[in-house]
This record gives sequence, C-alpha cells and structure tokens, in this order.
Amino acid sequence: MFHTMAYMKNFIKDKDVASITPTSPFGVRKVCGHIDFARNNVIIEYGPGTGVFTDYLLKHMKNGSHLIAIERNKNFKSILQNRIRDPRATIINDSAENVLEALKACKRCEADYVISGIPFFWLPRDLKDKILHNTLMALKPGGSFLVYQTCFQTDQHLKVHLERFFPIVHTRFELRNIPPLRLFEAVKGNDCGSRRTGLRPDSLSGSAPAGSTLAQSGRGMGLGHDLFDRTNSDL
Repeated sequence: MFHTMAYMKNFIKDKDVASITPTSPFGVRKVCGHIDFARNNVIIEYGPGTGVFTDYLLKHMKNGSHLIAIERNKNFKSILQNRIRDPRATIINDSAENVLEALKACKRCEADYVISGIPFFWLPRDLKDKILHNTLMALKPGGSFLVYQTCFQTDQHLKVHLERFFPIVHTRFELRNIPPLRLFEAVKGNDCGSRRTGLRPDSLSGSAPAGSTLAQSGRGMGLGHDLFDRTNSDL
C-alpha cells in the first residue's frame, strides 16, 4: 500500500511518472529472472521509484555486488534514501542519459545489467537514442539491458530502436500486472558500437538537456500468464 500511495501522489505532481501503481511481484520476478544472482554483479536501475525492484535486487544480490539506482524524481529519490540503508546501493538523483557519469562517480567501469522502467514511448527520438547508446556503452560485452513497459506499446516505440543498437533483442509479455507489461531483453555483443546505428558517436555521447523527460514507469498487480515473442531466434 505504501508504494501505491507514493506513486499516486507523484503521478499527480509529476507528468513524467507514467503509472499510478508500482510493478507487481510477478513482473519484478520475470524481469529479474534474467539476472545471475550467483555471482557478483554491477547492476544499474533507471527510475527505481519507491524501490520495488531495488528491494528485490538487494535481497538477492551477493555481498560483493553493487546497485546504482538513478532516479530523476526528487521525491522518489528522498523516499529511497530514507528507506534503503544498504551499503551495496548507491542512489543518484539524475537522468538515465547520464549513466556513464554515474558509473564514473561510483568508480565502476561497466555494468553487468541495466534495468529500466522509464516510459520510452514519451521520449523524443534524440533523447531515446542517447539513452540507448550510453546504456550500450555502460554494459560489458554480454551484458543485458532489461526493460519493462506497458503492453500497449508498438514495436516502433522501443523494439526497433533497441535493434539499432543491440544485436540480440528478445521480447515477452507479463499479463499478471495492471496494466500488463511488455518486457525486453537486449544483449550487448562482443563487438557493439555506435556504428550499428548509423549515427556519429559525438552526436550521442553528450548529456541531454536539463528538461529531458525521464521517470519510473511502474505497474500494479493483476492476473494472467506469459506470452513469448523471440527475435534473432538463431541464438
């Protein structure tokens, strides 16, 4: 109930908060099912909101792991700082396009996983490209970008953009959520760079304008089952 009430209050005040309810336990487990918790990881979370994913990650992470939570909304950032006292977690009040700066501030070179619930369908093309490019650069080879969005998004909102940057993109649905979720797993290859996009690196690597729209896209609980749609099925 705490998470839901916090989302409702911030949904009214902040136009960048895409939902009035947090992600369901089914959605959290489905997204995090791609993470190998048996080893030490560096995990980055975009838009943690009140910390539904954050709590789950810290519960399952090894002691040598590090979680970097990047939250743009100042109210959510304050909630996280008051709730979470785990030395493995670093909470940063910033936007996702500045992920490389966040890694540097945490004295980390690269991440094993990046998790994101920010509403990509609201973002302008240039900001979307900057986030995806910098996420790709932040991940180590073989690392995964794990994204959860509302199921109403078409391929044009995110999937086709992911495929411009990442050589492997899988999608699936989680219906046990309100609204149902569309989940993406984009895997960085061993030889990935901005040349895949046809865009110059210097056009993507800079920070986006201060007014850029980024926030947590949370969801609620519901009933249902998984549907799968796998691309690049040769892997």
